[in-house]
Amino acid sequence: MRGWLKATIVVGVLCGLLAGADRIAVGVAEDEAADQLLKSGRMSKRPDVSIEGFPFLTQALSMKLDDVRISADGLTVGDGSRQVALHSFKAELSGVEVSGSMTSATVDHGSGTGLITYADLSQLLPPASQLVPSAGKLPIGGNTRLSLSYGGPGKIKASMGPLPVGEGVLHSQGNTVTVDGFKLSGMAGMLAGLSNQQIEPISFTLSALPAGLNLAGVSPQEDGLRMSFDGRDVKLIG
Repeated sequence: MRGWLKATIVVGVLCGLLAGADRIAVGVAEDEAADQLLKSGRMSKRPDVSIEGFPFLTQALSMKLDDVRISADGLTVGDGSRQVALHSFKAELSGVEVSGSMTSATVDHGSGTGLITYADLSQLLPPASQLVPSAGKLPIGGNTRLSLSYGGPGKIKASMGPLPVGEGVLHSQGNTVTVDGFKLSGMAGMLAGLSNQQIEPISFTLSALPAGLNLAGVSPQEDGLRMSFDGRDVKLIG
């Protein structure tokens, strides 16, 4: 009986030591992964990395991680010439195959979300002088940009200085976002001398999206434009 008890205690101690070693190892791997993501250029800011699943050491031995989650706030995205902040970015990556030194990693599948505020979104749209050729006749500056806000499911409201331009509908195809349906108010159309008050569709294409993912969709929310990301066979590091 005493021998069985001693054996049980030894096994328990060993399991505790192994579990502790496993948690130390996963912490080191998470820090290294965060550093490599920043160095690789796939993230504009060092993210938080969480490697899920237990034990970690068996995953490390197979060189493939089942579930990796990354998050960061204040990343930057843009269209190549203009950069804006991407807030509350979170991504789940499955089937992450890594090298021994964590200098390369590929992902079977990844998905994520992030938010661009309406104030920042307006910076990705052209100024009034490009949207309306006769903007100089309007009581606004030529460099005035649209002021944007939530307009309901799939829509955003906009104004050009003091002049309302109605609601626009958002679409996305690939990494390109398009908004159409904006129309100058009757008074604004009269001031600009426009017979057709419709504003042409406005588009911008995002580049260098975080974690090597692609834009999967956009959804206007009260606090900004919610963006969803997706990717398969993604080169994450290296």
